[in-house]
Amino acid sequence: MFLAIDLLLLLEKLILIIIVVMATLGIAMYATLGERKVAAFMQDRRGPSRAGPGGILQPLADGIKLFFKEEIIPDFSSKWLFVMGPALAMLTAIMSSAIIPWGDHIVIAGKNVPLVIADVNIGILYVFGVVSLGVYGIMFGAWASNNKFSLIGALRAASQIISYELALGITLIALLMVTGTLSLTEMVKQQQSGNWNIIYQPLGFFIFLVCAFAECNRTPFDLPEAENELTGGYHLEYSSMKLGFYLFAEYINMFISSAVMATLYFGGYDVPFLDESLLSPNIAALVGIVALMIKITAFIFFFMWVRWTVPRFRYDQLMNLGWKILLPLALFNMIVTGAVILFLGK
Repeated sequence: MFLAIDLLLLLEKLILIIIVVMATLGIAMYATLGERKVAAFMQDRRGPSRAGPGGILQPLADGIKLFFKEEIIPDFSSKWLFVMGPALAMLTAIMSSAIIPWGDHIVIAGKNVPLVIADVNIGILYVFGVVSLGVYGIMFGAWASNNKFSLIGALRAASQIISYELALGITLIALLMVTGTLSLTEMVKQQQSGNWNIIYQPLGFFIFLVCAFAECNRTPFDLPEAENELTGGYHLEYSSMKLGFYLFAEYINMFISSAVMATLYFGGYDVPFLDESLLSPNIAALVGIVALMIKITAFIFFFMWVRWTVPRFRYDQLMNLGWKILLPLALFNMIVTGAVILFLGK
């Protein structure tokens, strides 16, 4: 009986992993189309419109194009690390989805199935650990390319990610003071029974949002691949699907960052003013998934909106923002949060 329960749990988690990974890849794939459509709308043009009705098959066309492009590995590169770089960037981007609660739970044959792959009590620390590994994918690929422009792009990426992770981490300390837990599932349940964390931590959310742009290398923080300075940045020597992995990892990171922000500050799968107890568990779970996806879509649109609105920073401006503005603001937010909690005796 014990073995049967373990096998059932293993099958349950395996199916959930496949669904989450496939959904993440699909959403990231069509986010590339969304990016181009948003850019076209803001620049008063049509955007992709030839591949399928309204350009709906454009991501598939791009994938086929990359797949059949010539695979080039420079002669003087470190070939093993050259291949490992984009694979690591892609792997770490997908791994972050493991601890996000996509919904409450569904009932199958009388058994409650939680819609989270790994409900660990150190969930947000896991996200930090995996995101920190992502920079190694960039560093490995750029160093292995044996190209000075690629290396400069990787050094920019490493210093940028490390700098903004400091403010990001301190911001989360203030949020942990309010919630008293590291589990994303528990944070969502607290927000369901009370107020969303954005009400308690508006400054913390703003700092987290800006740092998310930097962590994802999105404009105006896309200095690691500044074409006008580095002729392409850290993935200069890459082609075919290896280049596709690097570009795809950026959109997966954008999707996961949006999911994390929605979970931490906007109630995750919680629907305001809706009493889920009045619905059947499966209907409530479906409504929660739709609500979370709407929040994620809004964040992804904001990422794209900013990209086509704000010009790129100079690198000294980027560092000044991280160290001289966001880090002091994060420390101030943490101290004020601690003082308020102490004053209220909570």
